Amino acid sequence: MNALDERIVRATQAGLPLVAEPYKAIAASLGIEHSEVLSRLEAMLADGRIRRIGAVPNHYALGYTANAMSVWDVADHTVDELGAQVGALAFVTHCYRRPRRLPDWPYNLFAMVHGASRTDTALKIEIIRTALGLAVRASDVLYSTRILKKTGLRID
Repeated sequence: MNALDERIVRATQAGLPLVAEPYKAIAASLGIEHSEVLSRLEAMLADGRIRRIGAVPNHYALGYTANAMSVWDVADHTVDELGAQVGALAFVTHCYRRPRRLPDWPYNLFAMVHGASRTDTALKIEIIRTALGLAVRASDVLYSTRILKKTGLRID
């Protein structure tokens, strides 16, 4: 990573400025052109030095206080196809395959849902159950009990 790319990462790693044109604000703070910030970020995304740029909402502040990770035991040869179907549901914010930890943890498909209440999330989880149908061998739901600080890599 060259010095300019490092400066851009440092300027953005704690979040983008909450202004109408955040990349222009970052450019101004670094004394470079807006187009240079955009082109450097695009290059870092393209070559994998950064994986994504995205919003990380505080679900609690938005009124979603029942945050549930649904976990599913489905056949390994179907997990990718089923995961794609579940991940396409509008209310699923994260969906991914994880290794089983037998004998205690048979689950290999995880899907995160958020709701205003546990009743709300339970209804959404039932929609997932219906979508998975007979493929479900076992399932469980893990509710969040507190917010953990979510951050990516930080350059100090």
